[in-house]
This record gives sequence, C-alpha cells and structure tokens, in this order.
Amino acid sequence: MAATMAAVGRKARAAARTLALTPAPLKAAALDKAADAILAATPAILAANAADMEEARANGQTPAFLDRLQLNEARVAGIAEAVRSVAQLPDPVGRVLARFERPNGLLIERVATPLGVIGVIFESRPNVTADAAALCLKAGNAAILRAGSDSFRSASAIAAAFTEGLVAAGLPADSVQLVPTKDRAAVGLMLGGLDGAIDVIVPRGGKSLVARVQKEARVPVFAHLEGLCHIFVHEAADLAMAKSIVLNAKMRRTGVCGAVETLLVDKACVASHLAPLVTMLIEAGCEVRGDGATQAIDPRVKPASEEDWRTEYLEAIISVRVVDGLDAALDHIATYSSHHTDAIITADEASAARFLAEVDSAIVLHNASTQFADGGEFGFGAEIGIATGRMHARGPVGVEQLTSFNYRIHGRGQTRP
Repeated sequence: MAATMAAVGRKARAAARTLALTPAPLKAAALDKAADAILAATPAILAANAADMEEARANGQTPAFLDRLQLNEARVAGIAEAVRSVAQLPDPVGRVLARFERPNGLLIERVATPLGVIGVIFESRPNVTADAAALCLKAGNAAILRAGSDSFRSASAIAAAFTEGLVAAGLPADSVQLVPTKDRAAVGLMLGGLDGAIDVIVPRGGKSLVARVQKEARVPVFAHLEGLCHIFVHEAADLAMAKSIVLNAKMRRTGVCGAVETLLVDKACVASHLAPLVTMLIEAGCEVRGDGATQAIDPRVKPASEEDWRTEYLEAIISVRVVDGLDAALDHIATYSSHHTDAIITADEASAARFLAEVDSAIVLHNASTQFADGGEFGFGAEIGIATGRMHARGPVGVEQLTSFNYRIHGRGQTRP
C-alpha cells in the first residue's frame, strides 16, 4: 500500500509541473473533452452507481445517504455541465493580484500560481469526483482523489471518463488519479502528505471523516466539520417570505451541508409567525423538535434537548426555538453555530446589517435560503468543498481559492545597500 500511494504521489507531482505551465485554452479544451467523455460514459456510470446503490441499501443506509449517492441520467448530465461551466470560467492562474513600484525602482508583482497537488478525500457523493478534478485542473493543480467505499464504483467510472477526456486533449493521464483501493490505510498515507507530494487536503464527508482529517493531517486542510445552519425569523419578517425560505432551506435537499437545522423565531412575532411555520414544516413531512414555547402551539412538536441545538440532522428534522430579539438570536448562533451558513429573514435593514456583520460564519444571508451555500450558486462553476476556517480559503472553495501566489520582482540592476 505504501509503495502504491508513494507512486501515486510521484506521478501527481510530475503532472502538476506540466499543469502549472499549461495554457488556459488547453485546460479549457481538456475540460470540455472530459465533459463529453462523461456524457458518453453515462451507461457505464449508471451501471456502476446501481451496484453502489444496491450495496448501500443492503447495508441499511439512510434515505439521506442514498440521495447523496444516487445518480440518474439528469444528475450525470449535471455533472458534465458542471465540468463544462468550470471550463468557461476565467483562468485563475497568472492573474496579477497586485502591482507596485518601490522608491528604488523595483517593480513588484503578486501573481496567482497553482497550489500544486491537492488531495481530496470524499465519501458518498460521486459527483465530487468530477467537480474536484475540474476545479483542480482549471487552477493548474494535479488531483489525488480518494473515494469512499460506498461510492467507489461510481467514482471510478466517472474518473475513468474524465481522464479519457484529458488524455484526448493532450494532458497527462496522471493529472487526476483516483486512489485505486478501498483500503482505509490510503487515507492515513494521504494525511501524511505522501512524502511531500500533497500540498493541500480537502475532506468531503461526514463529521467523523472531517474530524480525523483535521486531527491527523500534516498538510493544510480546507474543510468544515459540520453544517449546523440557522435561520432567524426576525419580528420584521414577511410571513410568506419566511415560509417559502424556511421550507426550501430545510426540505429542498435535507442531506446537504447548507440545509437549515435550527429555526429561531423572534418572540415579538410568535403570535403571527410561529404556528404557520411549524404547521408548514410538519405537513411537509419534517419532524419538529422545539422548546416549551414551540411545543405549546402544536402537540405534534417533540421536546428539544440541549443536544438538538448542537445537531446537524441531515434529514427531515429541525429544531425550533423562540428567542427574545436579535441579541438573543446572535447569542444562540455564537454558542451553537458551526460557522458554516446562517441567515436572517427581516424587512428591517438595520437588523439585517447587524446580523451580517456580527455572525461569524463563512456564509451569511439576508432574506435567502441557506441552500444557496454552494459554489455553483456563487458563480464558481462548482466547488471542491466549503471551508469554515479563517485562513486562505473561506466559504465555497472554487478555482480562485485553489491558487496561491508568488512575488515577481523586476529590476534594472539594483543592489541592496
């Protein structure tokens, strides 16, 4: 295993040197060919996914898990379209981020450069295979992808098609490598950096995976531990808007990290807003766990425990709490938030401005669903993940976040006194 992974790392480093110098038109053409190859391989990808789905059902996986894993023709077409959209993005490499001249005549430029080799460790979402590969390649990086055992067949089929497209365009086959084993030891080797071959690790998966990566990685990590997202319905919230946003944020896709998990309702609008919101959620098939005030308005509401305020459900369950105004909402979010995505619904601009300024999360919204926490929705084409740390990359990690920079200094013979 160690020898296999070391070879993967060496090949990725060699490919990264080529990709760093690959012209933007060639990278875009290669991604278009990769998208074409994914579409052409739809039958093979769906056959592989059917086998993954059969095994997942036999293992008793949850509906939310199965939804993340499942592919169909529309989803495969969406994967290809996401790759194509990344191809059409402006090239992030070579951008002059700053340019200034010193009194001694030195001209200094800060220029965007690739990160190098990016290791992506993911679990059940097979679309991550193509999203991560496309974003890494667009930013001039080689990618080492480690799929979870549950999505291994699907990821392998997608990766094979993607690589076929790259080779057809003249790029190295090793630009994107899927770790060729389900052995968990491969994860540990990647976290160790593969003898310096890996520059950044990005985990995409459950809390246990991300926690392990953050604890054991010896290279920088772009990640979020969980998406414990909140919506605060302020006293000045329009009820119809609040109902529409909350329903979408919880029930559009319950298994995504941008799904709202806790609903906070302002005490000042409880009489008009709480019952309609709770009724709507329950009738949509969502289990509601609430505090005393929430339980009092509907007998179907289950009591919320302290643990509920700290739980990322990733299924049709939501915790609801009545809070005494904006300050109390901010306090609750500061106590329980995972710093991923939080939203306020209000017509009061001053309250919205405070919320946006004071909530320390990677993504903060006013009058919009938390499910917009997605690189595609930001215009990034796709995302390799969402980072909640405060260094380098924060929020959806797209092509610009997958670059570093260096300083390029132009002189005319200057020497330092």
